[in-house]
Amino acid sequence: MSAVHSPSNSDDKQRLLVSAIEGVASGDADALRVVYGMTSAKLFGICLRICGERASAEDVLQAVYIRVWERAGRFDAARASPITWLATIARNSAIDWRRSVAGRAVRDALPLEAALAVADDEPRADQMLMATEDGEKLRLCMEELDERTRWCIRSAFFDGSTYAELAHRENIPLGTMKSWIRRGLMRLKGCLGNG
Repeated sequence: MSAVHSPSNSDDKQRLLVSAIEGVASGDADALRVVYGMTSAKLFGICLRICGERASAEDVLQAVYIRVWERAGRFDAARASPITWLATIARNSAIDWRRSVAGRAVRDALPLEAALAVADDEPRADQMLMATEDGEKLRLCMEELDERTRWCIRSAFFDGSTYAELAHRENIPLGTMKSWIRRGLMRLKGCLGNG
């Protein structure tokens, strides 16, 4: 990828990001720089929210882009938007980091407001997903879930909370939390399949 232009709207940005990820899959280091430039602020915000400390979030972010370099060939634009795919890698990497340090003293995650200090004028991954036609269907299906299940799914998949953290917050067994989320996801899948 030689010249990088500043896309004017979200569709152009999404196309540029898809193209850049395809370039990364071909081993193009310049394409990785484009992906990084377009997404690092957002992905850092995800890492910071889950890790709870800046230095660890920076380390996790580096690991995220290594994974992007290694896995770019697996990205399928027909299955997920590029930012959703990248945000999932960031979330999973940060959760893996939290699990790896679970035996050591780790500060609790920063409050959600701390992520607001990270400069990023792009909408959040969940907002972008909800903005698409499929996102509208997902939003409607999410509204069909009871409030507790909706909160659990949002906390787990958009805020980066682990099932164990959610079970602790709700003061219920881990297995119960997993069941709530699993049943909610099955209802979502059924609702989305009926569209």
